[in-house]
Order: sequence, then C-alpha cells, then structure tokens
Amino acid sequence: MRTHLVIPSVLLLGSLCATSACSSESSGTASSTTAGARPGSSSTVSSVRSVDPSKIKGLQLVSDNSESASCAWATSYPDVPGAGAMTDAMKKYVERRLQTFRSTCQGEDQRELNISHQFLVASGDVLGVRLTTRDGSAAGSGLSSGTYWYDGKAGAYRTPLALVADGSKDAFVTALKNQLKRREGTDADTVDEAFADRSNLTALIDDMTFTADGGLRVAFDQGDVGAPAAGSYLVTLSKATVDPWLSAFGRRAQHQTVQPSRSLDLGATSTPTAAAPTHEASGDDDTDCKRVRCIALTFDDGPAAPETATLLTYLAQYNARATFFTVGQNVVAHPDLVRAEARAGNEVGNHSWNHPDLTKLSSEQVAYQLNRTSAAIKAATGKAPTLFRPPYGAVNSAVRGATTLSPVLWTLDTEDWKYPDATKVAQYVIGTVKRNDVVLMHDIHPTSVAAVPEILRTLSARGYHFVTVSHLRATM
Repeated sequence: MRTHLVIPSVLLLGSLCATSACSSESSGTASSTTAGARPGSSSTVSSVRSVDPSKIKGLQLVSDNSESASCAWATSYPDVPGAGAMTDAMKKYVERRLQTFRSTCQGEDQRELNISHQFLVASGDVLGVRLTTRDGSAAGSGLSSGTYWYDGKAGAYRTPLALVADGSKDAFVTALKNQLKRREGTDADTVDEAFADRSNLTALIDDMTFTADGGLRVAFDQGDVGAPAAGSYLVTLSKATVDPWLSAFGRRAQHQTVQPSRSLDLGATSTPTAAAPTHEASGDDDTDCKRVRCIALTFDDGPAAPETATLLTYLAQYNARATFFTVGQNVVAHPDLVRAEARAGNEVGNHSWNHPDLTKLSSEQVAYQLNRTSAAIKAATGKAPTLFRPPYGAVNSAVRGATTLSPVLWTLDTEDWKYPDATKVAQYVIGTVKRNDVVLMHDIHPTSVAAVPEILRTLSARGYHFVTVSHLRATM
C-alpha cells in the first residue's frame, strides 16, 4: 500500500483547487468510445439508437480496474438477468484479454488496457452489447470491437453472424466484399484473402449493429480487411438490402432496434434489484476542520449495485459524508444510486466515462470523457460536479486545460483493488490515516465496502470527522 503523493496534505488540497446499399463511410474507428472521442462522429455514419440501461431490471455491471499508472487496466461488461450465456461469453473474452495483457506488460512502458461496454438494444426478447477494447500492448492502434447478442425467445447466446440466415451468408459476404474493395487502403486481393477462410467468418465479422432506420452496420478492426495503416472500416447496408438476408432472430433484433418495446424480458425467473437508500442530509456541514480532525473518504469507479447502496447505509449510520468519483457508464446504469449519494449529503465527482488514462488522449477526447460524465451526473442529481479524479491519478497540463473541473488526487491509497480483504483494508486505514488525509477506496468491491463500518467506528471514537473533499479544502 502506498501514498500517492509525498507532498503534505495542505499542499495537496491547495492543488485540488487549482441511401445506396452501402454508405460512403471512409475508413475510421468503428467505435472510439474507449479512446475518448465522440462515437460515430463521422457525418456519414447512420445513427444507432441509444439505450437507457437504467430501464434494465436487475442490471449489474461487472467492473474492475487497477490503480497503477504502469500496466493500467479497466474492464467493464454487463450482467443482465436471463442472459447468462452471453454474460459468460463476455466474461471469457475480458478475462482472456486481461490475462494476456498482464502477462506481457512489465510496467516500464506505461501500457494500458481498457474494455468498455455499450448497449445496442435491450428490448422485447433481444439484447445486444458492444465491447470496445483499447490495448496498448497490441500492434497498431490496439483498438478493436465486438458485439454480443442474446435471443431471449430461444434462450441462447448468438454471435453477430447469426443475424444473417445461413442460406443468405454468401450473398451477404459478397455485398461486404464489393463495398470494401472500393475503399482506400484495400484491393481485391486483400479483401478476397481476408474472406477466403469461411471457417473464420465468425471471427472476422464480429461487430454487427442495426442502425435506427433498420440498416445493418458492420465494423472491421484495423488490419482485418485492408492495410493496417488504413485503420478500421465501417460498411452500412441499407434496410432494403439486408431485409431478405436476415435470420428470424435478425428480423426480431432489427425490429426491436427500430421500434423498441418498453421493457426487456429474457425469461429470467427473477430480476433482483437493490433499492436505493432514502437517507437524507442537508447540503450544509458545519464541521470546522481547523478545529477538529477531519478526513475525506473517497470512493472511485461506482456506482455499483448493490455495493454502493450498502455503503450509503453505513455512512448514514455514522453521519459521515464522503466523495464519490463516479464513472459515466455506471452513472447512466444506476442514476438512482447517484441521486441517493447526493441526497444523503455526499459529494458526487467525475471519474471519466469509462476510465481511460486521460493523459493519452487528445484535449477533445478528454473533454468528451468528462463532459459526457458530468452531463450524466447532472441528469441524475440536478447538479453538475465541480471535481474530477483522473483515472490512475494520471493528469498533466493538457488534461487540466481541457476542463474547468478541479482535479482531485489522494494522500492515502488503500490499494483495495489489489488486496480484496476487508480486515486488511480497514486495519491499514485505521493504522495509517492522518488528519486531513484524502483516502482512496472503491465502492465496486464488496470487500472494500465491508471494511467501512470498522473504519467509521474506530476513527469516530478517536475524534475524526468524515467530510467531503470540497468541505475539507474549504475549511482547512
């Protein structure tokens, strides 16, 4: 366990203040969400209908990350009741990529792995999710994407190619090849070679999405069908073109994308959803940190269900306040928990949309990551955040210049992501904490949440007061 900064707390707090069958898309990133750029920014890309994940009953997001700037990684994928086979497929992919990354990353070159998720459709008996991966240890851009589909009617996980009927796959592939051969960076031989091995089609055509008007968008990663230097490729086939080729599942997936139902039903026997706590506290706090001992507990990467709800109950029992640095893709999934955080007198901060190292992004990408998350927080709480914590504590002048939010680091790192032991985490905080410390923890880990009661009980008895970061720096 370590202290992130070796400067005194006072200095730290001071710094905290501071219409054809195929669209004419050119090559470009299939999904740049992970990289921080605005997805689908090209004006030629047919729009993909957005999904409100907060409407998915029983949704849990499986999130994990390191807090090490070297060999940094952050992963997230959804676990939807009734879609266990699809969840297992995503889990297998994430674990394989993470294992490979950790085995090859030695820590000297500041590599990063980021796997984030996006819901494509969650309606009727159809679920579709895209995972976008940015792997700094991979060749080229390291950016790749893949889609996962679940057929609730059949109770089965489907690969993207299952959207097309078996008897129509040849016609579908021919249409893709004809469009790709017209693109800069490809030629007939390269494209034919990419599609030559029919046993590899499922792996090659692994990202398919319906657009809002019923067209079918197919994405190819860098180097899959053209010269690596040309980047990735998008092909969009119109609804009129693809309609004769769709499988029965494909037709239902298309329909639920274009005309979504009000709910998702995948046949789950139960969809347990933890209720958000209803604790309330005034936004005012009269604790004078010049006269009493204060510390700021901070929790990153949430909200998470049910962990955040449990944590809020613990805090309320001791009239303790904390600062939650929330991840945007989790905020939109669980806005009720973010509202509960604010309602209980806690502070809600910004921790980016999907936890990338912001120092590796352009200023535009940084702004997108933070602005999108701030908008989600404001939609949930009615108030925009004023603070942000850069993932991995990675911040520089370019990151600071891309936002008006104040950066917040920490003075005491529990490394609870590395040590999933509630007793160990609690004992470390109790034995190490000093007045005016900013303590880093994570509310996505059950063991970290389980450590909080002992921390609150023991330190309260020693005269410590638990305040938000903003209150701490305003009253020191």
